[in-house]
Amino acid sequence: LCSARAVGFHMMSSRSGLATAPESHRNPIVHRYTTVLTQPLRRDCEATGLVEEDGRVRGVQLAEGGTVRAQLTIAADGRQSVLGRDSALPLIDLGAPMDVFWFRIPKLAEPKADTLGVFAARRVIVFIDRGDYYQCAFVFTKGTADSIREMGIETFRERVRSAAPDMAAGVDAIRSWDDVKLLTVAIDRLQRWSRPGLLVIGDAAHAMSPMGGVGINLAVQDAVAAANILAGPMAAGVDPDPLLGKVQERRMPPTRRTQGMQVFMQNSVVAPLLKPGATLDKAPLAARALDAIPLLRRIPGRIVGLGFRPEHIRSPEA
Repeated sequence: LCSARAVGFHMMSSRSGLATAPESHRNPIVHRYTTVLTQPLRRDCEATGLVEEDGRVRGVQLAEGGTVRAQLTIAADGRQSVLGRDSALPLIDLGAPMDVFWFRIPKLAEPKADTLGVFAARRVIVFIDRGDYYQCAFVFTKGTADSIREMGIETFRERVRSAAPDMAAGVDAIRSWDDVKLLTVAIDRLQRWSRPGLLVIGDAAHAMSPMGGVGINLAVQDAVAAANILAGPMAAGVDPDPLLGKVQERRMPPTRRTQGMQVFMQNSVVAPLLKPGATLDKAPLAARALDAIPLLRRIPGRIVGLGFRPEHIRSPEA
């Protein structure tokens, strides 16, 4: 068993304000800001397809029946994007050798770091400190979820305990497979993010690996860039269609770089550990280098925390 420090958030510039928070904490913040919207907001309203007329997207179809029509539809419905698939935009699949079981265990002792990675032969587990609990990612060879489940939940708990003895006391909180969620890992991106009347952003445009937890960061940055480019002109009555490509122009380079980093890490660190017969006498070279040279940890710290192209709100207030 090996563990290593890989990310140095504490070594970033003091001007770079950085905080980590569970996604569940985001919802109350979003809800607070929706109270000042000048347009109606429909919550818990599922879109099931696009409305198209004369070669242009005019809105979305709703699961409950009816449609919502708009001058511009922005598809931000995640990695299993219904609207992205319905758009027929071409997709590049970069591949991923693993899938992930997500679960949480209570934090019964103070952690040594915000994020702990454990590397073992055929086992890679990441524990992310979420305050009073750990968000855990159990990484395994793609397509083997059913065979792991067939071993039983107690066998799974024991695999977690043996890989991370320091966390063993909290593992009993995994009561059944209902507490363990499957994340089918994909790294892909649309070759084109838009067509007349439609813009696709976030995971819907570029599914990210969970490595680094950067998917939500890129999605928010996409949204900020889209607002900066589109909000002012649309408020002035300008047709948004000619501007949609500018969003992809700005956001595709950081997307490619981030996915390139993830593909390198999964192929050089994760994939070798998941192979049948894999052995591990020491942490992978990349992890050992980051562990040994503190200055190097600033690089992934900046990439994970800020991204290759941070965005700042420059759009006019609504």
